[in-house]
Amino acid sequence: MTVPAMIFTDLDGTLLDHETYDWSPAAPLLGRLTAAGIPVCLASSKTAAEMVPLRAAMGLSAAPLICENGAGIVPGGEATATGADRSAYARLRAALQALPVELRQGFEGFGDMGPARIAEVTGLTPQAAEAAATRAFSEPGLWTGTQGELAAFLDLLAGQGVTGRRGGRFLTLSFGGTKADRMEEIAMHYGHPPTIALGDAPNDREMLEAAGHGIVIANPHGAPLPELRGEAEGRIRRSTETGPNGWSIEVSRLVSDLDIAI
Repeated sequence: MTVPAMIFTDLDGTLLDHETYDWSPAAPLLGRLTAAGIPVCLASSKTAAEMVPLRAAMGLSAAPLICENGAGIVPGGEATATGADRSAYARLRAALQALPVELRQGFEGFGDMGPARIAEVTGLTPQAAEAAATRAFSEPGLWTGTQGELAAFLDLLAGQGVTGRRGGRFLTLSFGGTKADRMEEIAMHYGHPPTIALGDAPNDREMLEAAGHGIVIANPHGAPLPELRGEAEGRIRRSTETGPNGWSIEVSRLVSDLDIAI
């Protein structure tokens, strides 16, 4: 199966507004991209339970999605997120619980919070918070310790095969796999078309750098990404507008520059 191009996009702070989670400003362009046969693949730290309904609402159900920061893929066409093997998540929680108390207490993971607390720290509805708590591969959370304690925390977890990634809001722990790894896997299935990646946070960096073209979406709620590999040559560009407005402006501009008809 070949397509004119593929778009891989982060959600929070990128296609979704950082504060409201609204994506409606991008809806007209998403419709045009779909009509032109350009898959838009969502790539987020969110769970499959969160992303599958959102993918359907956006009209993107035919495209695969990348969930839990690259730890898993949900193929296109699947209307529900069922039957996930949660053994990796159980091992991840066990690794956390085995840490010294003084380090463990600096990390409040979603498994510690429960849906009510998740709703409080994310602004999600109770129903959406339930979906966010339904994890299979990774554990996002809030770090409240010092930078020195964080280094020790991550070092001990690394001994058990656990890696930590900073996103726009959370520190996410997993047994590896990145959005970039999954992007390559999906693009190969489609015959290696031109790839466009969009993101706003450190956990998007590999995906942005690995794509044929990258767009960093401005997000004043977090520290700006440093200059990325390929940015000086113009392969990666940055938006001035935030969220779905910036997303639409920059994607429209890039596909025009690439002479891709939509």
